Amino acid sequence: MPYVDLTLPALNPVNREYPNPRAASNPQPVTGLSGEALPDWEEQERVNILLLGVDKRPDEHYARSDTMILLTIDPATGKAGMLSIPRDLWVTIPGYGERRINTAHYLGDNDGYPGGGPALAMKTVQYNLGVPVHFYVRVDFEGFRHIVNTLGGVEIDVPQTINDPKYPDENYGYDPFYIQAGRQHLDGDMALKYARTRATAGADFDRARRQQQVLFAIREKALAIGAVPKIPELWATMADTVQTDLQLVDILELAKLSDEVTGEDIQSAVIDYTMTVDYKTNTGAQVLLPVREKIRPVMDDMFASPEPAGPPPTPTPDPALVAQAQAQVEAEAQRQAEVAAALQEEGAKIVVQNGTARPELAAEAADYLRDQGFTVIQFGPADRADYPRTVIVDYTGKTYALMVLTEIFNVADENIRQSPNLKSDVDIRVIIGADFQLPQEEAQSSEFTAADSFISYPNP
Repeated sequence: MPYVDLTLPALNPVNREYPNPRAASNPQPVTGLSGEALPDWEEQERVNILLLGVDKRPDEHYARSDTMILLTIDPATGKAGMLSIPRDLWVTIPGYGERRINTAHYLGDNDGYPGGGPALAMKTVQYNLGVPVHFYVRVDFEGFRHIVNTLGGVEIDVPQTINDPKYPDENYGYDPFYIQAGRQHLDGDMALKYARTRATAGADFDRARRQQQVLFAIREKALAIGAVPKIPELWATMADTVQTDLQLVDILELAKLSDEVTGEDIQSAVIDYTMTVDYKTNTGAQVLLPVREKIRPVMDDMFASPEPAGPPPTPTPDPALVAQAQAQVEAEAQRQAEVAAALQEEGAKIVVQNGTARPELAAEAADYLRDQGFTVIQFGPADRADYPRTVIVDYTGKTYALMVLTEIFNVADENIRQSPNLKSDVDIRVIIGADFQLPQEEAQSSEFTAADSFISYPNP
């Protein structure tokens, strides 16, 4: 069924009694988008909510989930929890096979899955983690900013100074971000950047912990200013940027519980490097394999040893698979070292020119090529900024460097120019076109291409 945006009435909801459509006296259990029976508040049943933060750019119709956090609250014990799920976790998406977990939302929206992206994301989490997912809340960047600004900003204890000159804006450019360590007051824009930047040693895992920190801060600010009783009315004003399948009765119950649950009773966890194994798929994508015997104790502790929902999850990789993944990483590192050595031996001098409107692309590409073993002697802008395709100009016939560059930039034969008669200290000039993305950008952009995060260099 298509997603229905439930706009809440602007009533005085706290002082009004609402019937519970899922009371114990109701003989027909109500199911949610994931197919699970929804919790009965009168029976104080546990409720699990999938929070989806989506990275939707102005030119995109559908988006992957940038953030996935599974929230849980148990009215019977007054305890709650939040579990951050890494977007690169390699899992089974029901009906689609093995993919990154963050592609479930995109697939559900793009393919017209019943309930859309949220429903498929809920079912994917439910299938792989073995707990029912009852509801979802989906927030885009503007919705997040709006929530924080509506509260008047939040207070955050920043554990370390963060300098991210390449923080991405929403139009494929940069919006540099800097924040000092210490107690900071953040508005919506700064809170979003703080929650999204990956410019720390722990990258995505640090990012997940900061996102949880911001959620705690939002809760504390809402309680401090007495906003909790007004949540249903506030929710109605956010219908354009925050979508959910929570009914009014659920929001009221959750608002009441938020007053009763103390910060000490909220558990938090991240599925991080201690519970995963780095792995390269057969398409070359760098992903994280879940180690289920490490994840299971966390699930049991936070979700009170729930019974698995639906079919059993994908089995834990056996030691042979883990060893294969590690051997694959070592072999790839050795191969890259051999490529770099061959490039250094040939000694081709490379000039990189930016033929696009993307600032700093020449510098970034030059840094990347140096990491691969190339000798880049100069970089800067090209003669114009509207090259649709990358062009390579070969002056001296350095064949191996030319082959590797052709692979990295995916240059067609007709865009490789030979100028052997031109006297120059340069061996090869690369003019970057709009068709090029750095490999690390490709790894984040889509799971649906064979070149996802891997360039297959020719052997030296």
